[in-house]
Amino acid sequence: MELQLRDHTEGKLQPNQERLAEKVLAQAAKRLDVPEQAEMSLTFVLNPEIRELNRDYRGIDRATDVISFAIEDDDDLTNLPAEIRAELPVELGDLVISIDKVAEQALFLNHSADRELGYLLVHGFLHLNGYDHEEPADEEKMFTLQEEILDGLGLSR
Repeated sequence: MELQLRDHTEGKLQPNQERLAEKVLAQAAKRLDVPEQAEMSLTFVLNPEIRELNRDYRGIDRATDVISFAIEDDDDLTNLPAEIRAELPVELGDLVISIDKVAEQALFLNHSADRELGYLLVHGFLHLNGYDHEEPADEEKMFTLQEEILDGLGLSR
């Protein structure tokens, strides 16, 4: 999977956090059998930027931890031959994570910043891949899968 990583944190994002993000997303992609030609972006931001995005796109005027922007344009490709479709990149979408919220929530929840970052990455990635937690059965399925991926990376609670 191709990952485009952007850093809007004014130097707050640490190199080990970038490496962790790459590792977590690669493991999650493997677990979900995401095609190798899949593409996504990950942008790390500070609270003011994610607050603006949350306000503009979700109508909620406060900072949040992660926002997922899934791209669902498969319908445009249905008329192409299968051989061509198989070679085209799969656009998963964009994840935006507040590095401020990673630190705040890790402290509040009394676990490591790595655990918190891993959780937000997997949670957002699952949303990009069609998982949701609106209904109890969907929530159980999504959260169980989240914990399995995180446990496999040594990021247990």
